[in-house]
Amino acid sequence: MRVTQVRVPWLATAALACASAVFAQSAIHAESPDEAAVEAEAGIPVGDPLVREKCGACHAPDAKGNLSRISWMRTTPEGWAQAIKRMVRLNGLYISPEDSRAVVRSLSASHGLAPEEAVAVSYIPEKRIVDETNIPNEAVRGACVSCHAFGQPLSWRRSKVEWKNLQDLHVALYSQAYAQYSRIEGGDDGDGDGPAKPTNGEVALEYMRKAAPLHTPEWAAWSARQGKPRLAGTWLVTASVPGKGRFVGEMTIAPGTAPDEFRTTTTLRSLADGSTMTRSGNGLVYGGYAWRGRSGSGAGTGGPDNLAAEVRETMHFTPDQQRAIGRWFWGEYHEFGYDVKLVRASAAPAVLAVDPGALKAGSRGAQVVLHGHNLPAAPDVADIGLGSGVAVRKVVSASADKLVLTVDVGADAAPGPRDVAVGGAFLERAFPVYRKVDFLKVTPETGLARLGGGKHAKGFQQFEAIGFDNGADGKANTGDDVAIGPIAVTWSIDEFLSVYYDDDTRFVGQIGQNALFTPASDGPNPERRFGRNNYGDVWVVATAKSEKDAFGKPLSARAYLVVTVPAYQRWDQPELSQ
Repeated sequence: MRVTQVRVPWLATAALACASAVFAQSAIHAESPDEAAVEAEAGIPVGDPLVREKCGACHAPDAKGNLSRISWMRTTPEGWAQAIKRMVRLNGLYISPEDSRAVVRSLSASHGLAPEEAVAVSYIPEKRIVDETNIPNEAVRGACVSCHAFGQPLSWRRSKVEWKNLQDLHVALYSQAYAQYSRIEGGDDGDGDGPAKPTNGEVALEYMRKAAPLHTPEWAAWSARQGKPRLAGTWLVTASVPGKGRFVGEMTIAPGTAPDEFRTTTTLRSLADGSTMTRSGNGLVYGGYAWRGRSGSGAGTGGPDNLAAEVRETMHFTPDQQRAIGRWFWGEYHEFGYDVKLVRASAAPAVLAVDPGALKAGSRGAQVVLHGHNLPAAPDVADIGLGSGVAVRKVVSASADKLVLTVDVGADAAPGPRDVAVGGAFLERAFPVYRKVDFLKVTPETGLARLGGGKHAKGFQQFEAIGFDNGADGKANTGDDVAIGPIAVTWSIDEFLSVYYDDDTRFVGQIGQNALFTPASDGPNPERRFGRNNYGDVWVVATAKSEKDAFGKPLSARAYLVVTVPAYQRWDQPELSQ
């Protein structure tokens, strides 16, 4: 772990703590007696001698084996790494990279999150940009999400006292926290009648104490059953990359030098063009299930979206150690990535993917390829099920990893997903049947790119145009819409009119016909009005090449794209991967 080794005078640290205690009290209403900073909840003891040695000088131990503060919180490996770095920067902690990594590994096991708790915020370590739908109200949004994703606090579990201590720390360190916490959502009615309205800080504190308490049934169960990861063996991989298509393959996981360390060799085959790629790497498992690794193909460099790039791997294995899901990502802003699923291979047959990814109702003699593992060598037509309305007419060829079929789809086949069954293997929702492409969606619906090219790297944005069938109800954007998959389109950008002199399309960058948006160089730009930088916001427009609407016009869709300045300060934790 790369941790800067610095010392901060103890007097400065004491002054900071004093400022925190004094200033925080003015941020929200006075505490009630039960909110005093005295722990009433049972702590989680720290038994690791190294953690007690490195942390115990400041976090005082008690007779029960607890360390102050630490024993009343739990978090992800990324959370503990963040805490150690803060201790180095602010509180004078001196710790070697090796010891720092060992502390993170230990605390992730003894004071981590249960798998169920971690999956809910997996988009944070997976470096996904998502529209968070888990924010309960505007007060919490104002208190917690004005500066960072809501997944950041939800990645922690704390006692009631520790949630209050976190608010105090924010007030002491960040000048804007005072204003954010002391606001009242909707304003004060000013009539003086009734109890005072709670501030955003009070609402958020109450919510987090209930939503993310220190002790949960999930953690009680997992801490009792947690064991060493036993992942060695062969794993079946399915993956997809926006703009690049789908992949199938195998990952071989071999034991490393420690029980929680592993070496990997992965072979992926593209369903789009049949090309193959082999990657090798290693991984480290935190808390019995959380994989953090890296791998590369050794194929050298290419474009920013080069599939052969070295990737960071973040996955969560199921408690039974039979499946995993996650993201392997790369890019200066982690904007490129494989969405991956792993299933442990066995002697039993398995179906991984169906190609093509969708079948049209009324199709005759369509060729369908089932990709899998240990598939039957000579299957009978009657042994293969592709769901209602889809009939297998012929097995063209068969091998252990591929069945090539000829199928017919009934003209009246209902739109929707189909399951596949072959020789005891079963794959749910393997492909959809659709009637027609009724509308398009451009994904992501909101994108972000960053200028660069000089001192700072560019941040790219990959788009896709996904076709949809309206589904059984015949209406768009309802629950039964059928996602068909990527559609052939032409790409362009249009002005998003926000000011009278908008000229963003001329300066922000270009989108290629591979749907990759490449931002312009960072400015300022003397050719632009007021000499502004090349930032701006635009529409990214996809126009179908073949599919048309009821009026005979090509289907189209658009997404909103913000092109902004480089991130001059960035937070990352590459040391969590081996």
